[in-house]
Amino acid sequence: MNQLSLQTDLGIECVAELQAALQPHLDDQMPLALAGDRVERVHAAGLQLLHAFVRDRAARGHQTTVTLASPTLAAAARQLALAVSLGVDTETGETP
Repeated sequence: MNQLSLQTDLGIECVAELQAALQPHLDDQMPLALAGDRVERVHAAGLQLLHAFVRDRAARGHQTTVTLASPTLAAAARQLALAVSLGVDTETGETP
């Protein structure tokens, strides 16, 4: 399994940077873990991009999980009803 650490800031100003980090992994057939333990700031745009990335990889048959979600990331995913699609356990902030 490959792992990619998410940046600390997933604010709207950083979405292009997030997209640039994710793009090379879109067609990677290996399972991918997105480590979210460093995330301190989140905007809806950042979560929407993560959701689209996970969805698009799933459509290609590639497994993607968000691991070690920080409390900030888990709370934001829960608020936007994306916790399930991102695989974030809404109680512990970790993946199931």
